[in-house]
Parts: sequence; structure tokens; C-alpha cells
Amino acid sequence: MLTPNEAFRKFRSNLELTQKEQDSASSRQKEIRALMDQSFKIADDFLTGSYRRWTKTKPLKDVDIFCVFHDDERPRYRNDKAPAVVLGDVEKALANKYGSGNVTRQRRAVTVEFTDSADEERVMSFDVVPAFTKSDHYEIPDTGTSKGWTETNPKIHFDKAKEANDAFGGEWKGMVRMAKSWNRNKDKVIKPSFLIEVMALQVLRPPFGGDFPYEFMGFFATMADRVGEDWPEPAGLGPPVSDSMDATARATAKTALTEAHHMMREAIQLSRTGRNGDALRKYRDLFGERFPLS
Repeated sequence: MLTPNEAFRKFRSNLELTQKEQDSASSRQKEIRALMDQSFKIADDFLTGSYRRWTKTKPLKDVDIFCVFHDDERPRYRNDKAPAVVLGDVEKALANKYGSGNVTRQRRAVTVEFTDSADEERVMSFDVVPAFTKSDHYEIPDTGTSKGWTETNPKIHFDKAKEANDAFGGEWKGMVRMAKSWNRNKDKVIKPSFLIEVMALQVLRPPFGGDFPYEFMGFFATMADRVGEDWPEPAGLGPPVSDSMDATARATAKTALTEAHHMMREAIQLSRTGRNGDALRKYRDLFGERFPLS
């Protein structure tokens, strides 16, 4: 029978992207980027978000494609309605290719869904984020703010995730993936999932102690204590990452995180008393069906 630490390492591996998933993401994102380049004057484009930071969990959804518009496109998007207009133009371009039923406008991006495949190892959706350069960073449309635009720099997000992972003995990204799996198993009580990463930059303090159950017990406890705080965007440019969670949502998340902390403690006690199988089943209840029992 697996020890708890062996099970967590296998769980971490189960959440990593397979070569087939990476190939699917590569093929589809190239197609979308080519379409955007045909439809607009694009100065640069690159993958970003949790896929790029290697903190994405299965099933592979919402892969972010950052499309930086050339300055020649700016005159079209200078009025008060510009954020909605640029998102609408991107939506039209994508809908012409993939069908309006598979394309949805979001707060800061346009999502393309691929619902025709039952193969879990194929990428199911992409978020296309239109952007303009602004000084040494970017601005993107944000219909959830009064200003209409949010400043950001995903390259800083990438660098901070890498630094945290290196400081945590290479286990930070795996811990974040596993925490996101817990969040998905709990109907995404923390939104957006990027908030888990942002909190983990402070909550997961190096060095890694070598024991996943104890690390997660402390992680959940501290997150429960602090989920009610405002969590700034890591690049220090945009609104707080936690701005989509109101007081009710934060209270619900605190309850779920507190319960997770207690379940981790109970599972640790089960292992101490020789009931390792029961401990693994409790971990599966907590993290989802990809957590291994053998």
C-alpha cells in the first residue's frame, strides 16, 4: 500500500499534462493565433496563465492566449465603449471560424470551447486575451471595472511562480495544482483559481518540509485565516485578484478551507494509528478521484 507521501507524489504526477495534452494545446493554440493574426494586426502573441506557469490541472481548460495588438489598431478602440468593442470584435472573428455557440465573451477574454471531443487529453477551451502595450507592461479590456481596462504583466506572474517553485524545492507548482484539484472538487469555492496561486506565493513558505500531509494541513489552515483579505495582483498593476469574491463567497471559502484543514488532521491521525487505507480514502474525498489509493 502507498504511504501518504507516495500517494501525494503519484497524485501530483496524475495532474501533470501528458504529451498528448501538450500536443493538442500546441496544435489548437497555433490555429487560433494564426486566425487572430489574419483578423487583426498583431504585434506579438504568447501563451500565458496557469498553462504557461505549469500550474494547470486536468481536464485542460481555459488555456490563455495573450494577443498583443499593434499600435495601428488603437484608433479603433479609444472611446468609452472600447473594452466591450474590442472583445466583441475578437468574439466575431472567432465565431466565424468556430461557431457562435462555441464562443463566449468574458470579462477580460473571449473563450473558445471545443465540445466535440470526449477525449480528456484534448484541450477543451482557450481564453483569447486581447492586449495593448503600455510602457513596459500591457493593458487588457476589463468590463468588470469602471475604468474598462486593467494593466497587467503575465511575464512577472511567470517569474514569481518560478521563483516560488525554486525556493520550495521544486514542489510549489505541484502543491498549487493539487490545491486547485481540491478547489474543483469543491465546486470552485475559490474564484478565480488564480487566487490560489496568488495566496500560495505568501502562504507556502519555503523550505518544503518533505511531508505533504503536514504541508497541506498548514496550507489549508492559513488560507482559511486569510481568504477574507484582499489579494493584490502579483505584478502590482491591476485590481485585486480577489475582487470577484464578495463577503458571502469568502465566508463560504473559509468554511470549506477550515473543513479541509480538519480532514487533513483526521487523515494524519488515521495514518498514525495504522489505518493507512482509511487515510488515503479521506485524501481522495478531499482532493478528488485522481488521488490514488494504490
